[in-house]
Amino acid sequence: MEQLILVINPGSTSTKLAVYQNDQLVQATSLHHTSEELSEFGEVVDQREFRERLIVAWLKEQGLELSSLTAIVARGGLLAPMVGGTYYVNELMVRQLEQGAYGKHAANLAGLIAFDLSRALDIPAFIVDPVVVDELIPIARFSGCPSIERRSIFHALNHKASAQKAADLLERPYNELNLIVAHLGGGISVGAHRQGQVIDVNNALTGEGPFSPERTGTVPTGAMVNYFFNHGYTKPDLIRKYVGKSGLVSHLGTNDLRVIVQRIRDGDERAEFYFQAMAYQIAKEIGRISSVLKGIVDGIVLTGGLAHSPDLVNEIKQHVEFIAPLIVLPGENELEALAFGALRVLTGQETAREYVGEGR
Repeated sequence: MEQLILVINPGSTSTKLAVYQNDQLVQATSLHHTSEELSEFGEVVDQREFRERLIVAWLKEQGLELSSLTAIVARGGLLAPMVGGTYYVNELMVRQLEQGAYGKHAANLAGLIAFDLSRALDIPAFIVDPVVVDELIPIARFSGCPSIERRSIFHALNHKASAQKAADLLERPYNELNLIVAHLGGGISVGAHRQGQVIDVNNALTGEGPFSPERTGTVPTGAMVNYFFNHGYTKPDLIRKYVGKSGLVSHLGTNDLRVIVQRIRDGDERAEFYFQAMAYQIAKEIGRISSVLKGIVDGIVLTGGLAHSPDLVNEIKQHVEFIAPLIVLPGENELEALAFGALRVLTGQETAREYVGEGR
């Protein structure tokens, strides 16, 4: 049976869309939303009908009838922790996304819009591997402070999709492999994939792990406490600084790796130093996480937008290739990953899960 799948991936100022016929891309776009347009809405969730109308209008412009769709798949928003996989968008999920029960984010709109359209068309709606995928082993959750538990928030969609691609290249099932996957983007997450489960990973949302183009990475605890009290930052100010205004952008004034690499080629020693420092921390995190797998690693996967940089890849490779072969799969390919997650369910290769809220 031919499957025609609408893919929805909202960001803060854009909505990325694609239509797939089985595993082939038919159309794709990114709808930009101006600050003037969005200023009409008090909360992100209030943009639901606005973005939905734009999606329907775009489909009509492409000559694609809503009635021809067989499924809709959306980027998962902030929800309760869950194991990886493809999930039906159900009423509990919709209620929690509407309420922002686990946080407010533009990604929450995806499931809401998918639910609205799918209900009108009487077709299934799915989400795939949201950022809250949590497959940590119990021991990985603990910190040295009993009241602070480590959380699993990372680039789960790209991690899982890239791990599956690596498994295909290795001609072995994903659930039989031990892989280290490093998503290299504005945030960086490095995860230990043991036989199909991400058993340990740094929290990429709050900047834990290596520093990145925009995030501070793990910092010395005492220095962080002193910095906070000495400068009198509010909680939101400190979070904005550590998550969006740290890393390379704070050291070099830009988060664009292409600009930094060009500066290095033009002889900028300062740019070279911080570039190497970031690569060093990424490599160190890969080495650290390899101990979780007891050194039994079938491959190290570098993915995300920064993996397009041969300079960064080569810098990391020097430090880690002794652990396992390097597999470079640049880019995020989120639309494809979402479409393929839905397709696996529609073709019977995978069974969709029911979202149950709290409880893993």
